[in-house]
Amino acid sequence: MTAIQVRQPDALPQISWERLPSDFTLPDEPVESNLQPLLAAALRESLELAGLILESILIASNFGICANVSEKTIVKAPDWVYVKSVKPIPEGENRRSYTPLLEGDVPGIVIEFVSETEGGEYSINPHYPYGKWYFYEQILQVPIYGIFHPKTGELDIFRLEAGKYQQQIQDEYRRYWIEEIGLFLGVWQGQKAQLAAFWLRWWDQSGNLLLWGVEQVEQERQRAEQAEVALAEERIASQRLAKKLRELGVDPNSLQE
Repeated sequence: MTAIQVRQPDALPQISWERLPSDFTLPDEPVESNLQPLLAAALRESLELAGLILESILIASNFGICANVSEKTIVKAPDWVYVKSVKPIPEGENRRSYTPLLEGDVPGIVIEFVSETEGGEYSINPHYPYGKWYFYEQILQVPIYGIFHPKTGELDIFRLEAGKYQQQIQDEYRRYWIEEIGLFLGVWQGQKAQLAAFWLRWWDQSGNLLLWGVEQVEQERQRAEQAEVALAEERIASQRLAKKLRELGVDPNSLQE
């Protein structure tokens, strides 16, 4: 079995990156509410429509991220994960899970949605099966860890600095600059999929909101309506001018020759 060994500080357990056996049973973490998959899908949708998802990028939700710690296989399934560069998988195969360094980059961004029961998003348990915070910070060493509270709309972003997560400060628009993806991340309150809620949204460096598909359709509809109104106004103005010229004894058609 192929494995990549990574030397860790003495305080950490022995970590290696090994391909999961084909018969390994991945944990099936239940989705806590119908909002969670919608949040994850919406976060991806605007990136895809903006042409920001390349073939080498992995974006997934509730998807197993694996590591071998002290000879035990650890799998955590974040609600949303972004990996900038992954190795392609053989044609016809499905990616069941992802092992960093062995299959590509360490995830650049991991986001957890806090549920009603709280699933250990803040857990720093340093022992098997390890808390999510500890796993992302110490084992995977993910640069950006986000924790989103859908019920209240609160978003906390932590950046890995000197081996520890440090809470980041929002800008004046209550957004966070995410260097790993070159966009701002913030909270938007409104309706999508007939559901009024707090949503995570992306903004570009100029402050322009990355639109969802339905918003793009609506924007195009409004542009078409505006163009139609402008054309109608131009037609009315032309008719009025022609009438005025006739009243002055001038044939409007003669001016077009």
